[in-house]
This record gives sequence, structure tokens and C-alpha cells, in this order.
Amino acid sequence: MSELREFVVAGDEAGTRLDIFLSRRLPEWSRSQIQRQIRSGFVSVGPTAVYKAAEAVTPGDRVSIRAPRNELRALPEALPLDIVYEDEDLLVVDKPAGMVVHLGAGVKSGTLVNALVHHISNLSGEAGDLRPGIVHRLDRMTSGLIIVAKNDLAHRRLTTEFKERRVHKTYIALVHGRVVNERGEVRTSVGRDPVHRVRMKTGGIGAREASTRYWVLRRFPKFTLLKVDPLTGRTHQIRVHLSSVGHPVLGDTLYGAPSRLHIGDSERKTLERNFLHAAAIEFNHPRTGQVMRFDAPLPRELEEFLTLAGET
Repeated sequence: MSELREFVVAGDEAGTRLDIFLSRRLPEWSRSQIQRQIRSGFVSVGPTAVYKAAEAVTPGDRVSIRAPRNELRALPEALPLDIVYEDEDLLVVDKPAGMVVHLGAGVKSGTLVNALVHHISNLSGEAGDLRPGIVHRLDRMTSGLIIVAKNDLAHRRLTTEFKERRVHKTYIALVHGRVVNERGEVRTSVGRDPVHRVRMKTGGIGAREASTRYWVLRRFPKFTLLKVDPLTGRTHQIRVHLSSVGHPVLGDTLYGAPSRLHIGDSERKTLERNFLHAAAIEFNHPRTGQVMRFDAPLPRELEEFLTLAGET
């Protein structure tokens, strides 16, 4: 449900940014909420929808905004939160597989953000009300380390670190099949699958260059354990790249991994998660510039599967 709110620009408001004008008229709204409505096409000046928050208003303009009556917000939930490190600017969390990072379409609770707002009193607002503190993401069925910003300055500087590829992430993945070479690199652009929109693919819609390096850590009869370094940060990049060379991540049925496995003399379902774990992260501290590195051991269910893998 939503309602239409309308306001007329006064003479002394000439040249004011659209988002600032609306935030003054809607003090109960955060500026990020207003900017999201603008980007979504829910704000008009006269009969014309406006999509730029920086658009300047003119005296006499009639500005309308479609305001949801039940705006989705991240409410605190007493969920477990494994904090690896915390200071006044940031924290590093070891996220479990199965937990979504933030709220979105069809996801209203049970996320990492819900846990964060319960445990942490101050988080950056740079990413908006649905993603407070969130600088980067991990897929739902991927576990491991994620950085969270406590203030806007830290958020902006960490975002720059990611954009300029100064954040180094290392993943551990168990893939199907025997990876022939001891090390390799996949350099293939990644974009949205035009048929299955929840999937990404090599090429695809809006494809962007992507590069993933890997090293063999251990070999099993039917699997290969890899250390993986994504040199770029595209959605589902590691999963897409490894599948594209014939070695889908164990448990990742979305990208071609089988749903049934033969373990010894028996058959069983595959893992209920992907065997993909963000095991290490290294970055420069946003305030001090100090190099920070953190490691997270494999979750127990992944360690247990490695024991089974040796029996196949």
C-alpha cells in the first residue's frame, strides 16, 4: 500500500536539490529512503518522473512522491553473530551459510543486517536503511568473512578500497571433478543470464570483465579442493567461472552441480549449502591505513564432508 504526497516549491527554495527539498518536507523519512524512491521512479516534478536526486527544484514546482505506508526497515533480531574483530570504525563477521546478508525482495527478516542492528548500536547509513553498514556481500549459501562499517567515513573509504581492488579475499572451494593443472586463471566476462534471471553467466546481459585465480590444495577421487582468489567482484563470479570450466562448486545446483552424490557404496543428497567459504580477507584500515588480515576456519559441516570425500 502507498499514498501520494504533494508539495509546492516556495520562492526561497529555488535551486535546492530534490532529495534535500523532500527530506525537509518529510522529516520522518531518511534521506536514503527518499533517494531510493527517486531512483525507483516514484517522484515526479509536475507530470514528469525525475530519477536524479541532485535535480534542482524551481519555485512553483509541484513535487509528488509515492510513499509506502509500511516502509521495509531492518528491525533488530537476537540472532547469533560471530564477530571476529571490532573497533570504533568497523567489524569483521564470520557469516554462516544460509543467512542472507541484507533485506530485499522476498526477504524481510533473519538476515545478517537484522543481527547487526540488534548487537551494534551504530552502523553506517551510506548503503541505506535496508543495508546499514554493508560494504560488500556474500551469497546466501556461502559462509565466511565480511566487513561491516560503523560510520559513513569508514564506509566510503572501504568502498574505495574495493573499487580500486586493494581488498584481497581468499576462498576455499571443493569442486566436482579433477582439476588438471595445479594452478590457473579464468578470465571471462560475467553478466545476467537472459533466460534465468536469478543466474549469472559468462557473457550475458551487461557483462563485465572478471578474473578468478585458483590453486589446487588437495585432490580427492571425485573432487578437487581449491584456494580461490577473485581478482574482481562480480555477482556469483567464482561459482560461474568454476562451472564454466567444467568444475561446479559442490552443492551449487544452480550452476550445474549434481543434486545426488555417490559416497562409497551409498548414494546421498549433496550438501544443503555450497562448499564455498570466504576464508581470509586483507585490507587497509579506513582510519589508520594499517594492513588488517583475518582468517576463518572451515565450518564443521565442510570439514566433515572432506572426510567423506576421501572415501569416494
